[in-house]
Amino acid sequence: MGKKKGKVAKLPKTKCCVSKSRCGRCPIRMLKDGSLPTGYTVKKRELVRLDGKKVTKKKLAKAA
Repeated sequence: MGKKKGKVAKLPKTKCCVSKSRCGRCPIRMLKDGSLPTGYTVKKRELVRLDGKKVTKKKLAKAA
């Protein structure tokens, strides 16, 4: 009868905010920790897809 509470994956930001203490959703930190969704990487402090397509929040949510 109750709702199941699943663990929601933290999605990375699409661009790094360049704060000295890295935030929890920083794409650079997530890349270093290995928690970035598969098929994504970081280039020039910006989240990019390995296949070269545009990064959208909808597709990012599906990947995570």
